Amino acid sequence: GVVGCVLPWNFPLLMLAWKIAPALAAGCSVIVKPAQETTLTTLRVAELAVEAGIPAGVFNVVTGSGRDVGEPLGLHMDVDMVAFTGSTPTGRRFLRYSADSNLKKVVLECGGKNPAVVLDDAEDLDLVAEQVVNGAFWNMGENCSASSRLIVHASIKDELLKRIGAYLRDWKTGDPLDPENRIGALVSKSHFEKVSSFLDDVKSEKLSLAFGGETMSGVFIEPTVVDGVTPSSRLFQEEIFGPILSVTTFETLPEAITLANDTNYGLTASVYTGSLRNAIRVSRDIRAGLVTVNCFGEGDATTPFGGYK
Repeated sequence: GVVGCVLPWNFPLLMLAWKIAPALAAGCSVIVKPAQETTLTTLRVAELAVEAGIPAGVFNVVTGSGRDVGEPLGLHMDVDMVAFTGSTPTGRRFLRYSADSNLKKVVLECGGKNPAVVLDDAEDLDLVAEQVVNGAFWNMGENCSASSRLIVHASIKDELLKRIGAYLRDWKTGDPLDPENRIGALVSKSHFEKVSSFLDDVKSEKLSLAFGGETMSGVFIEPTVVDGVTPSSRLFQEEIFGPILSVTTFETLPEAITLANDTNYGLTASVYTGSLRNAIRVSRDIRAGLVTVNCFGEGDATTPFGGYK
């Protein structure tokens, strides 16, 4: 049938490929709605599709807002399925649109609040620091599988933070066209204001800034590490989608697992340990679709990308 593909802005070309490739291969026609912030790659691929000989009407692109394009796609009686990647509130709307129309199939990928759990038997803290920094800050943290919560054993927290600080020296913020910089602009002014509001919480909750915390002219936020974050904090519970890492300590393994699971999300996670027994136990007990051991990763072609909750 007809598949509606509703894309996010953070990886516009990759998300387009993920959605249209299986749909077209299965013989479906697609209607793609790119995010308003990132339309050009989708339009260029549509041009290439015409050159490649895909028949007219099989690969369609409609640009515009969620209200003008996304909602009509979700409610349309001739759309048989919607594949959506984006925010949880918008994902909920597509389930409602399905209920209010033809009960079309809906596939959702709605974000994450992913823990990096570091046990006291982790053998190489330099490796841990490098992986945590990369997981938290690559693509400015605008990544649903970003390692946004560092849950670390209290006995090694200070040493790990010291090594994280050393790696952060290489993560300079500024013009993304300058190869010296690894943190560029956030996608929009409105998103910058949303992410920077979490820095206001740092002040109001009297939390400790281990590193960063400053905004720069335009829509730049330097990589930020916030220590002493409790499970009741917005920084612990809500998806920030920006370069802010929260740090929470634990004393026992069951406490670490409880903390890791204490959000509405369950997309990815990582565990750092020198014990195979602990690696298997934590991987099984964390409610996440993909758990990596001693590294940050997003799986490969052999692993599904999705999770719990």
